[in-house]
Amino acid sequence: MMKKILSYLMTPFFYLGFGITLGVFHIKQVLANNLFGYFAHKKTVDLLNYFTLMNLRILGAKISFRGNPDLPTDRPLIVISNHQSMFDIPPIGWRFRKHHPKYISKIELGRNIPSISYNLRHGGSALIDRKNKGQALQEIYNLGHYIEKNNYAACIFPEGTRGRDGKVKKFKMSGIKALLKAAPSSVIVPFVIDGNYRLLENGTFPIPFGLHLKFTVLDPIDPSAYSLEELLGKVELSIKQELGQVEETVKE
Repeated sequence: MMKKILSYLMTPFFYLGFGITLGVFHIKQVLANNLFGYFAHKKTVDLLNYFTLMNLRILGAKISFRGNPDLPTDRPLIVISNHQSMFDIPPIGWRFRKHHPKYISKIELGRNIPSISYNLRHGGSALIDRKNKGQALQEIYNLGHYIEKNNYAACIFPEGTRGRDGKVKKFKMSGIKALLKAAPSSVIVPFVIDGNYRLLENGTFPIPFGLHLKFTVLDPIDPSAYSLEELLGKVELSIKQELGQVEETVKE
């Protein structure tokens, strides 16, 4: 009962802090990018991700990062993650900040959202039109070339949409296939998001108080040792195992 009361009391303060963070860092991004260029903009986005995560502490959230594999810096990374909510980007951005993470996002998010839209448009990410397969694949292919050239990280949610109940949906191949074709020296890094779906289990209000949000980096995989089907199956299985969903999948 106390957590429910705190959820109602603290959710407005969270949204206030979240809104201020987006507004302040939108201005900071514009100034950094226009006055000092890419690297200043990137550092500003790193701080945006950090403070966005810290805003969740207003809701009593415990945030845990686990797994610390030795990730290469001389090869590009393809971070493959399950997708649970609109709050999935900040932990990825913060955890992989040394690898300059870029995202594959629907084109609608590139407009009218302070901070988020600006970063997607100016930070090197791919904005795809999900109704136009040709455009989407070309954008992903361009992103693959970009990370191959710079040894950056591309982050993809192969489920294609959020799993609102936390259960991992079947992975789709096309996006990862395009990335691997354009960035053949990439290393695959599975990333597990656990608990973010609960942030919006009541809709947008109230956000539950006292959640434990867990983010885990699994061991990297060299894709050259597998076919695309084997690779996706291996990554999907590893994420489901970390979430304890393998038995459910077998029963289905």
